Amino acid sequence: MAKKAFALRVDEDTMKAIEKWAQDEFRSVNGQIEWMLHQSLKKSGRLKSGNQNKSTEE
Repeated sequence: MAKKAFALRVDEDTMKAIEKWAQDEFRSVNGQIEWMLHQSLKKSGRLKSGNQNKSTEE
């Protein structure tokens, strides 16, 4: 799967919370954000079944 890089601005408190969560789950911050986005898209029904990435389905 091709990935596209982009800048993301996040306030300090949010970033600290994401960093802690990523550490707790043994993920990188980038991996945690990807996982969070994937879960949110899946929960909302906006992710088509063909777009699922097995590495983010934990």
